[in-house]
Amino acid sequence: MDKLFQSKWFIRVISLVFAVTLYLFVTVETDTAQNESRVIPGISNEVQVLEDVPLDIRIDADQYVVSGVPEHVKVSLEGKTSVLTPIVRQRNFSVFVDLRDLGEGEHTVEIEYENIPEELTAYIEPKTIDVNIEKRAAKEFNVSVDLVNTDSLPIGYELGEPEISPGTVTIISSESVIEQIAMVKVFVDVTDLKESIRNREVPISVYDIQGNDLNVRVEPASVTVSVPVERPSKTVPLTIKTKGELPEGLKLEKLEAEQEIEVFGKREILSQIKEITTKEIDLSKIEKSDMYEIDLDFPEGIIANDDMVEVNILLSETKLFEDIPIEQEGDNSGNLTITKPKEPLVNIIARGSDTDIGALKKEDIKAIIDIGALDEGEHKIELVVNGPDNVTLEPEFKNVTVKVE
Repeated sequence: MDKLFQSKWFIRVISLVFAVTLYLFVTVETDTAQNESRVIPGISNEVQVLEDVPLDIRIDADQYVVSGVPEHVKVSLEGKTSVLTPIVRQRNFSVFVDLRDLGEGEHTVEIEYENIPEELTAYIEPKTIDVNIEKRAAKEFNVSVDLVNTDSLPIGYELGEPEISPGTVTIISSESVIEQIAMVKVFVDVTDLKESIRNREVPISVYDIQGNDLNVRVEPASVTVSVPVERPSKTVPLTIKTKGELPEGLKLEKLEAEQEIEVFGKREILSQIKEITTKEIDLSKIEKSDMYEIDLDFPEGIIANDDMVEVNILLSETKLFEDIPIEQEGDNSGNLTITKPKEPLVNIIARGSDTDIGALKKEDIKAIIDIGALDEGEHKIELVVNGPDNVTLEPEFKNVTVKVE
């Protein structure tokens, strides 16, 4: 190894390699620095890109209108930070196209700027635009109101006739564009609307016959719209519907509910409504007198303040009480025997409200015959049945035969 480093040729080759490497390194660094300087020339320079800068139009607006001018352009500003920053923040410069010296027809024009300091370089995209200058024309049009989503209006509500102010507007554009105008409208969304719209400001839209939006100048640009919202109503009879049979022993005495009900809907639908019915009450599921909430059965497009109605269902019940003892009342010195019935017992049918019958007990019922002052012999005595005043008691027979000896 020591001999290798002592060789003159080895040292020369190593020196050449180092020289070539150093040359390539310097060349690449130089090219890179030059490329970077093309983007940002000068170490202290900065570039700011401003999107959507408004583009002004300078034209004799009393004589001409122009099309083809974009609303915004992109502006890139380059320069020292100390100069650039205030301009970017304040945006007190203008970007415009000057069409004042041009007549009717198609032109390619350059986008210009002003109030940008000389220390800054401005790049505008696009640099030029194609415009079409035409004679100015103006015409009055009636404005119509288009109510949107009327099928989403709540049931029971109805829209009145919209009012618009002003009813006409002036549209300014070229004669060729004005000839294309087919509709001048404002749109009002009435989804879930329950209260009237009063003097709502709405922008105006202009369309051609195919429904394409036309970019024109409208004076005024908006109108005020009022839309009355009404809730027509009608009071109609309420009918209670039932189905099925009550459980055995129960009888329907009465169905009580409101006799009339107020319903809401569009007038054309209300005019056809003669009554409102409940959904059918299944009597087979009714086991006692009570107040029941029953769903109402509304025709399509009709509604009321409540979806249900309270129905008071009153039931009566019949119940047989068997083997009620026949009791004797009064004094008799003779030997008294009941000959009919064979046993001193009677079956009694009790009738009354299901509540009263449910509370009635066997011991509450008394069957009595008066045996006082009976002579010897056979007698038919009326059987008297006593019980609570709110029930009706009916014995299976009315008389009892007794024999006095």
